[in-house]
Amino acid sequence: MDLTLLIFLAVYLAMGLGHLPGFKVDRTGAALIGALAMLGAGRIAPQAAWNSIDYSTIGLLFGLMVVSSAFVVSGFYAWTAARVATLNVAPPILLAILVVVGGVLSAVLTNDVVVVAMTPLLVAITLSRGLNPVPFLLGFCFATNTGAAGTIIGSPQNMIVAQGLDMSFIGFLRVAGLPALLSLPVVWGIIAMLYRRRWQLASPVPADASVAAPVAVDRWETLKAAVVTIVVVMAFVFSDWPRELIALSAAALLLINRRIASTDMMKHVNGNLIVLLMGLFVVNAALAATNLPQHLLADLRSAGFDLHQPLWLFVVASALSNTVGNNPAVMLLVPSLDSSGPVNAIGAALALGTGFSSNLIVFGSLAGIIVVEAAAKYGVKISFGEFCRAGVPVGLACMAIAVAWIALLAR
Repeated sequence: MDLTLLIFLAVYLAMGLGHLPGFKVDRTGAALIGALAMLGAGRIAPQAAWNSIDYSTIGLLFGLMVVSSAFVVSGFYAWTAARVATLNVAPPILLAILVVVGGVLSAVLTNDVVVVAMTPLLVAITLSRGLNPVPFLLGFCFATNTGAAGTIIGSPQNMIVAQGLDMSFIGFLRVAGLPALLSLPVVWGIIAMLYRRRWQLASPVPADASVAAPVAVDRWETLKAAVVTIVVVMAFVFSDWPRELIALSAAALLLINRRIASTDMMKHVNGNLIVLLMGLFVVNAALAATNLPQHLLADLRSAGFDLHQPLWLFVVASALSNTVGNNPAVMLLVPSLDSSGPVNAIGAALALGTGFSSNLIVFGSLAGIIVVEAAAKYGVKISFGEFCRAGVPVGLACMAIAVAWIALLAR
């Protein structure tokens, strides 16, 4: 058990720091190495390792990533970013539009893909207009995190929660959709107040002609992707067909294309995230076989910290997601939960805890990291302090909404 615990702790240290100290090993590499180490050391049998990987979650995530990538290759995301960012409206109105667009798109399509596709163009366009890109990028980032919390298909951790607790698409939407919607005006209001005198750049950047040029969008491919997405959502709602098979069938349909190469679409599928999740499934299963997590949970319960109490679960999920990441946090917590309990409140606690708290710090979400790194490429520095000055009040205000909502569900 000592070696199993050592491997587990090393993997989750890398999850928290973003790399394995002393080595050029990122989170995905650490999860993969951890899984292989568990196998090689005999801490989990090969068949048990395969069985521990939740193929339904992986299949659902992969299929929806392909669906979202269809919007990338069609030019829809770039076109949307260009159209929104070039609107001739006052900065607070532009911020409001970006918050709504980010929240809605991330709820329907995987939020990380939305952020990756749209952030670079938003930076370039706001700079070319002489606007300070920071409030717009932060508002967009925060909205994608909170908006994504409202649906199963908004983020990978939501998919894990729904699969683990056997929640339907509508059931999940009922317990997380309203708080996610209410979070959007909160994001806008706080960002608008904090940056009310800092909308413009002190030294405007010369306009880039390439940014002002019209962005091409393949209307047919966009329409096809939109129709497939609508059909997928309708199938989630009205059919009993397994969600992963619906998503994978949609992916297969979109990959069969005479105009766009399948390799171009696959470039936008986050294979690293899929490998990371598969590795963590194996690592977590190896630790679970030692019964250590069960003993730890029993000790916590006897000390008054019962994770089956939704508000305690919300606190723990929020803290863990800002320590090891959203997906690892959910993967750690879900196996220990009893789906026969207050599933609605528990599902809301996990989804809103990991989604709303991810705005507190830069490394609380992949979206935050993407935004900061994309801005840096254009010479726009968003420091840790700058992010937190906006992220902490936004995160705490949204979390207060979540606490009130979860308490209502748990009654």
